[in-house]
Amino acid sequence: MTALFGPIDAVERARALREAGAAGVFTFEGPHDVFTPLTLASTVGGLDLMTNVAIAFPRNPIHLAHQAVDHQLLSGGRFTLGLGTQIRTQIEKRYGTDFDRPVARMRDLVGALRAIFHTWSTGDRLAYRGEFYRHTLMTPTFTPRAPFDPIPIYVGALGPRLTRMTAEVADGLLVMPFGSRRFLTEVTMPNVAEGLAAAGRTRADLAVVPEIIVSVADQDPDHMSARRLLAFYGSTPAYRPVLEVHGWGDLQPELNALSKQGRWEDMGRLIDDDVLHTIAACGTPADVAKHIRDRVDGVSDRICLYQPGPIAVNSLAEIVDALRG
Repeated sequence: MTALFGPIDAVERARALREAGAAGVFTFEGPHDVFTPLTLASTVGGLDLMTNVAIAFPRNPIHLAHQAVDHQLLSGGRFTLGLGTQIRTQIEKRYGTDFDRPVARMRDLVGALRAIFHTWSTGDRLAYRGEFYRHTLMTPTFTPRAPFDPIPIYVGALGPRLTRMTAEVADGLLVMPFGSRRFLTEVTMPNVAEGLAAAGRTRADLAVVPEIIVSVADQDPDHMSARRLLAFYGSTPAYRPVLEVHGWGDLQPELNALSKQGRWEDMGRLIDDDVLHTIAACGTPADVAKHIRDRVDGVSDRICLYQPGPIAVNSLAEIVDALRG
């Protein structure tokens, strides 16, 4: 799967990506609404659709459930609802809502969504009383009339507690793009195993979907867009554990200090080639495919290609062909 960047060219880009061999498209919560491009892309047909991710806490479970069902119907059963917590500063200062106890809150939200979907599918009374969400009324007026397929709920996670919780209750784990093979195998997957064991589940019960930052050399020879993106992620304390696994932990506060000064270009220059090529897949399409294979082999059920900016469709097609080959 790979990204749609906004609503304006969503139909054309989705069609081109399908013809290039992409199995599906996803959106992220950036400068545009996360659902609108998928609504438009659903008219193309033949593509899986996923939010990767919709920021959960500013939304009510009923709102999310209606959006999910509508996209499941539009796509003919090919929609996945990917949810994320974001970080405290963004939730409290940008969205103006609560962030307290995010792991418990996300667990409760997933439970609320499952209860709502169950009521809409079966007609059983809605009686969900959780720690953060309470839903006890559903009348025919507000119940979707068309039957819908089960909607997978994936959660984006990096930290150990959220990763374990995701493995316990969600259908899939969206592995954050700021990562590496070493972090995936030494940190993420052991936490997945703990979560699955705690819930009495097996690995077959959870899809693991890494998202990988990709940059193609013929469009950006120095990969500056990727370096700036890595610097943005790396400035955030939540992502310091990825850097620490490789002995680069001191880079995080340095990047954070520059971000507070608005020195975004300077931040990108601090991402050297070792950091770049460990966290991002860069180079020719063949180089990108090799990095992806080496990073996720034996772990992933599918992958999402995260582009710092739109990559030419012919380059994406080469990457897809190389991965399939």
